[in-house]
Amino acid sequence: MLLEFKTKNYKSFKDELVFSLMPAPKQKGLDYSVLEETLGKKVYKGLSSAVIYGPNASGKTNIIGAMDTFKSIVLRGNIRNDDDKSDPNAAATALELIPNNSNEGTDPVSFAIKFITDGMLVEYSFSVALGKFLDIDYKRKVLSETLTINDSLIFSRNDGLEFDALDAIQGLLVNAFEQNAEGAISLAKSNLNEEELFLMNGFKTMFSSKLVALISSWLDNKFMVIYRADSIHLIRKFSDPKKKSIYVEKTLNEAATYFGINSNALGYVVDGDNNEAKLFSLFHKTKKGAAIPAELFESYGTIRFVNMFPLVVNALLNGGTLVVDEFDASIHPMALMNIINIFHNDDINIHHAQLVFNTHNPIFLNANLYRRDEIKFVERDEETHFSSHYSLSDFGTTGKSGVRKNEDYMKNYFVDRYGAIKDIDFTPIFEELMSRGKEV
Repeated sequence: MLLEFKTKNYKSFKDELVFSLMPAPKQKGLDYSVLEETLGKKVYKGLSSAVIYGPNASGKTNIIGAMDTFKSIVLRGNIRNDDDKSDPNAAATALELIPNNSNEGTDPVSFAIKFITDGMLVEYSFSVALGKFLDIDYKRKVLSETLTINDSLIFSRNDGLEFDALDAIQGLLVNAFEQNAEGAISLAKSNLNEEELFLMNGFKTMFSSKLVALISSWLDNKFMVIYRADSIHLIRKFSDPKKKSIYVEKTLNEAATYFGINSNALGYVVDGDNNEAKLFSLFHKTKKGAAIPAELFESYGTIRFVNMFPLVVNALLNGGTLVVDEFDASIHPMALMNIINIFHNDDINIHHAQLVFNTHNPIFLNANLYRRDEIKFVERDEETHFSSHYSLSDFGTTGKSGVRKNEDYMKNYFVDRYGAIKDIDFTPIFEELMSRGKEV
C-alpha cells in the first residue's frame, strides 16, 4: 500500500512535490474507501484511489513520470543511463532529461517513498546530482540515501555511510551476519560507488538480500506505474503453448463482453515459434469459425480496455497500486466509475489495492464518488513555469475558500474556485487567419 511519494527538481516540479495517499484529517464521507494496515501497535491508513486534475502541460503526467523514473532507477540500482530505448518515459532511461530546464544551477534531484509491504513500513529516499538539464557529460553522484523500516533507521548515506538499527531487521540479515558484522560494515563504507545505490548493491549483497527482495518485489510487481497508457500493447505469454491455438480467458472475455465488443468473443492466438499470443476477434457462427486481429475489427476503446483490465485485476488480486496516465481515455465514464467503486468496495478490495490516474473529465469531481483528499490538482505558474500540487482537502471546510462535502465540485472547478484550470480562447488566432485570408 502506497502512503506517500515525494520528488524535487523533477522536470516542472522545481519545488518539492508531496503526493500523499494518506487520509487528510477531518474528512467525512466515503469512509469505506479508507484502507487500514496494522503493524504492531500502530494503525496506518491509506486512500484506495485518487484522481488528478489540471490543464494541459500543467505537470500531471510529470507526477506519474517521476514515480516511473524512481522505480526504474531503484530497480537497476544506478544513476547511469539505461540502454532501453523502448521505454515511453524517456527520463527514466536518459536522466539528463530530469532536472528542471529553467534551473540555472545544479540543484540535486531527490526522490522518497513510503509504503507498506509484507507487514513492514518501508521508507526509502535518495538524492542525486545530475547537473543541469541536458548536461550529458556531468559527473553524476549519489548525494544521500536512507532506508527506514518500521520507523527504525537502518542506514543513512551522506558524505559517508552510517548504520543504526540493524537489529530491527534481525531475521532478514544474511546468514552469519553477526559474526562478520564489523567486516561487512567496514567493507561497505570503503566500497561505495558514486553512481550506484547502496540499497541495491552493497546492502543487498552484504547485509540483507531478503529485505531488498521484498522491496524490489513490491516496486516491480505491485507498484504498477503506466506512464503512457496509450502505448500499452498487451502480449500474453502461455507456458507450453500449442502452435496455431486459441486461448480464451474467461474473466477477461466476460468483462470485454460487458464493456462492448463487435465479435462473438476475444481470444489470444498463438502462431509462431515463441510463446507469445496476440489478441484476436473470434467469430463462432461461420462454418469453420474465424479469427482476425482485434485491432482490425474492435473499437479503439475496446482494445484499450482489454489491455488495461488485466492490470486492474492484478492490482485487486495482489494488493497492488496501479498508477495510470489518462486511464479514462477512450473508455466510457460509466465503466470507469464502476471500476473506481470496486476499489472503494471493502468487500471486493480485500487486499488493499489502489488506483491513481490523471484526467480531464470533470465527471469524477463528485462528492459521492471521491473524498476531498482523493481529488488532486496540478497547476503551473505562468511566469516561472513551475508546477505545484495540492488536494481539494487542502482548502479546509470553513471560510470563503472552504470546501464542504455537499458542494458541486464540478461547477466550482469550472468557475475557478480551486485553480488548476486555464481559460483558453483561440478566437484571436482564427480572426487573424480569416483576415489574412481576405487580404489574399
